[in-house]
Amino acid sequence: MSLALSQPVLIGRWWWARLALAASTILLLGFMISLAVSIGEISIPLATTAKAVANRLFGASFELSRIHQGIVWDYRLSRALMAASAGAALALSGAILQALLRNPLAEPYVLGISAGASTGAVAVMILGFGYGVLTLSTGAFIGAIIAFVLVSALAAGAGGGADRIILAGVAGSQLFNALTSYIVTTSANAEQARGVMFWLLGSLSGVRWTDVYLAAPVALVGFLIAMFHARALDAFTFGIDAAASLGIAVNRVRIVLLGATALMTAAMVSVVGSIGFVGLVIPHAARFIVGPGHGRLLPTCAMIGAIFMVAADIVSRVIIPQQILPIGVVTALFGAPAFALILYKARRPA
Repeated sequence: MSLALSQPVLIGRWWWARLALAASTILLLGFMISLAVSIGEISIPLATTAKAVANRLFGASFELSRIHQGIVWDYRLSRALMAASAGAALALSGAILQALLRNPLAEPYVLGISAGASTGAVAVMILGFGYGVLTLSTGAFIGAIIAFVLVSALAAGAGGGADRIILAGVAGSQLFNALTSYIVTTSANAEQARGVMFWLLGSLSGVRWTDVYLAAPVALVGFLIAMFHARALDAFTFGIDAAASLGIAVNRVRIVLLGATALMTAAMVSVVGSIGFVGLVIPHAARFIVGPGHGRLLPTCAMIGAIFMVAADIVSRVIIPQQILPIGVVTALFGAPAFALILYKARRPA
């Protein structure tokens, strides 16, 4: 076969391989969500889960008990979709920051957003800010945005640049963590302190459909923004000068992508609390699968992040009978060894 004929064949096979990978990943995510809805203190067959969803979405009239219908739709499905949205958004944020800052250890919380969200949540929970009008999630979201604005102003005042952003994020995180500790230490009783600690470790227990309606669109918008700037992210991995030489508006693109990252992280942290290692580990795992090109990396990060978080939620509910672990504990238990393995695999030859 001549080279002219073999190239279209290879391109066709490549596209079919990508399509097969995408379809299998979507099917795996759907299966994991179905599994998350079925598993719990009350086991629900997958067929019953499908009937409950059909009753609500398509107006079907399958006969189900009100308990099963409520568990599937009002509790477990919203929880699973929230986990998927948070995992996708945090993984995307990690991939964006690692490219923008050219730092393999960059992750969503490097901008101080998590610490600011924690302070906002604690202010509502313990100090009663908002006079009962602000919810815990709203207070956390406001705190996260304030933290991002302060860190951005500090980084800009220090001259900008990737290293300045990281240093400003570290300083902002320390400041807001100190404020959180001060409030808990001086104003919280034992029950409030326990509630704050559980929230800080990450929790999906209080998730409802209103949270999904916030998180899912934010994750989708963040994904679309990132994909629109995929080629710019490829250029950023070679440095700011290289990106500018290719005609990329460096400052504008950086502001847009940092803003998208801040919005995604703030929205997810405000609902589920601080969940570590997702934004750090998942982008590295995705690079091993599809390579560094962001046109492939970003969708892979989103899907793997969603699957990982749904799986972590399942584990958090079944690992200890009649007790739910904070999901941040589960992600750390699996994420830390995974990251160590990635570092070992990527070590430089002696």
